[in-house]
Amino acid sequence: MRRLPIIAVVGRPNIGKSTLVNRVIGKREAVVEEQPGVTRDRREFMADWAGRQFLLIDTGGWQVDENEHLAADISAQAEAAVAVADVVLFVVDATTSLTDDDLGIAKLVRGARNVVLAANKVDSVNQQDLLPDLWGLGLGEPSPVSALHGRGIGDLLDRLVDYLPATMEEFVEDEVPRLAIIGRPNVGKSTLLNHLVGEQRVLVSPVPGTTRDPIDVRVVLEGKEYLVIDTAGMKRQPKIKESADFYSVQRAKRVVVEADVAVLVIDAVDGVTAQDQRIAEEVRLAGTAMIIVANKWDIADSDERAVTEDGIADRLGFCSWAPVLRMSAKTGARTHRLPKTIVQVLDSSHRRLSTGKLNRLISEWTQAHPAPVRKGRRPKVLYAVQAGVQPPTFILFVAGGELGDDYLRYIENRLREAIDFSGTPVHVIARKRASREH
Repeated sequence: MRRLPIIAVVGRPNIGKSTLVNRVIGKREAVVEEQPGVTRDRREFMADWAGRQFLLIDTGGWQVDENEHLAADISAQAEAAVAVADVVLFVVDATTSLTDDDLGIAKLVRGARNVVLAANKVDSVNQQDLLPDLWGLGLGEPSPVSALHGRGIGDLLDRLVDYLPATMEEFVEDEVPRLAIIGRPNVGKSTLLNHLVGEQRVLVSPVPGTTRDPIDVRVVLEGKEYLVIDTAGMKRQPKIKESADFYSVQRAKRVVVEADVAVLVIDAVDGVTAQDQRIAEEVRLAGTAMIIVANKWDIADSDERAVTEDGIADRLGFCSWAPVLRMSAKTGARTHRLPKTIVQVLDSSHRRLSTGKLNRLISEWTQAHPAPVRKGRRPKVLYAVQAGVQPPTFILFVAGGELGDDYLRYIENRLREAIDFSGTPVHVIARKRASREH
């Protein structure tokens, strides 16, 4: 699954972050060098401890006083890692006095959800007296470790995994992409799955609510394997009368969160309903890529088709980035378009921009259309980084004020015009640049 919990390792240059990363993952993957600043890009590694899997991000040395362009870029990558991390592991050198960079980093990471402070280079019990000064950072109890010798690593990992979300335990590294077929009851979800599988794998009935549990089945579409999940019909709240219905809807919502692509099936005869709208909003909020399927197109008359088209443009206008396929799951008409669209949408959701290209574009757009003045101040975008994919997430670091939602939508629209992000939400997030005064 794509939502593996994230632990971001941050600290100033040359204090042993990459050595610590190598110790945790059990192999020499992160580059270790005496010269400061060897690690420039964020590097991601699969790791696990006590049966818990997580993504470990090794960042470049974070320097608060950025006098050079390269240093600014390294620090931006580290800040982006912090912005999306479930836990921040802040590493300091216990054998030296705290520097201005240490103090500045401590100030910047205090806004993170969870922070664990690691005091590195504590090679023996005799060096425990190095720790008291670190309490002054205001980040709680420091964990003494020696990345070089492995001392204290187990205790540190115990602390880290305690912060990880409890729902992230079932990650499978080689798992195929997950497609969730979602929608209201009786719109043809199970019929679509059966057509894709080529056999009667799921009970199909005209009685709404036949499917209560998500049904998983592996299928191969044009040479590519997927795990397709047929979910229970997602009813609106007043119609959920039984506990089984309630839990089936909750499971369907979880499937949406864990899916790589959600295929939202709507009934072309009924048109787009308020519940279709609510389900699409669930997908958007989950950050999941989406394809809209207008099913039963073969039996809808011209008036019903027109109403459905208007409904897609109106009620589903907030996800206009989602491609729309008109088909019949029952007869198979036009279903051949679905596999190619799935591939395109998956590609979009994984698309990355280089930091250089992203900042050239952002600079061009902000100069052409500066952010409006808010509360007497005009915010300025200093630089931007792409923090992740699925969905593509961009962090704008801002000084001099706050960016409003309207301006963030402006940047998102420009990104969509410049880059093919069809089928995937795009998240644009503003982060206020913290003061550098210590």
